[in-house]
Amino acid sequence: MAGSEGGRAEKDQNTLAPRRTVDPTRTVRDQFLVEIDDGVELAELNRLFSAWLEVVYHRRAHSETGQTPIERFDAAGAPPLPTPALLREAFLWSQERTVTKTATVSLHGNTYEVDAALVGRKVELVFDPFDLTRIEVRYQHRPFGLAIPLVIGRRTHPQAERELPPPPTGTGIDYLKLLAEQRDAEIAGHRIDYSTLAEPDGDDRDINEQEDRQ
Repeated sequence: MAGSEGGRAEKDQNTLAPRRTVDPTRTVRDQFLVEIDDGVELAELNRLFSAWLEVVYHRRAHSETGQTPIERFDAAGAPPLPTPALLREAFLWSQERTVTKTATVSLHGNTYEVDAALVGRKVELVFDPFDLTRIEVRYQHRPFGLAIPLVIGRRTHPQAERELPPPPTGTGIDYLKLLAEQRDAEIAGHRIDYSTLAEPDGDDRDINEQEDRQ
């Protein structure tokens, strides 16, 4: 996290220091979203995702921990959820630049204007590698606002472009429907069928109506 000592490795002007290298959404994209047909309704999408999550993801052992996600979650207990700001910070990258006499910095062919008080100082540029139009400037772990884009020739960091995985392909079968059917079969005996519940008798209805009028 920017502003935290030891949160990033020491780096020179040309060394990239990514905050994290793991994309937590890749598994969802590669194993679930790739199976979704265009135009699926939201309710069906939620049902299919719940089926995939419970039948496949929670039960598949992780290659590093040797545990399934549900086993690991139950053993440790529910973790505190990070704030949106902290979550965003975890995925930002940073590089250092020395501010020129004209109060500008450059980053991969782009030129930005920064606070004139930073002239001659080495600052940290913090950014989303997929959006180089928005650069946060920090000096000695203190925020100095956003850099003003002057010349933008590249909007995506070149290393981020190289790390983009090839588009995933589907299984060719109605994989998610099969998972949903398996999940429905497993929980069929545990749902409450409200439509089969008996109507209250006459006395109960009279009591309920009196309570409603009060």
